[in-house]
This record gives sequence, C-alpha cells and structure tokens, in this order.
Amino acid sequence: MKSDGFAKLLEFLQKLEQQEINYTLAHHRDEAMMVTVAVPGERWEVEFFSDGSVELEKFISNGEISGENELSGLFSRFAEAESLVIAG
Repeated sequence: MKSDGFAKLLEFLQKLEQQEINYTLAHHRDEAMMVTVAVPGERWEVEFFSDGSVELEKFISNGEISGENELSGLFSRFAEAESLVIAG
C-alpha cells in the first residue's frame, strides 16, 4: 500500500478510535484493506486501495427485526445461489 493510501487508512482509523466507533479490518483484495464499521442500524464497508482511492458501500437497516425462524432463510438462499453457480 503506497503511503498516500496508508495515510488515509490510518487517519480514518484514528477518527474511529477518537469517536469510539467499533470496526474490524479485513483483507479481501490484494490491493486493498477493508474497514467494516457497525453503528446502530447501519454497516459500512470502506476499502482503502494502494493507489490512494477509497470505495464505500453502506448497508442501512429498514428497522424491521426478525425472529430466529428467519435464520433458515439465510442458509436456503445461500444454498440456492451456490447450486446455480455449480449448475451454470
């Protein structure tokens, strides 16, 4: 990661720390580091690239809370998507 991109990442992490906002770091792409930020009702995925660019994707809750019975839907949807990839 070039110094510009790394400096942006460090500055962002320092701001999160100052505001006491929880985050996790991940490395999903060779050229980027991802910071996942979770705040009430939202999840932000912020990727800092080696060329200094930044990409952001926000996931905002509609406020609807589901029960345990919804967990099976997670696995059935994933299984359906996986079978389409294998069959395709």
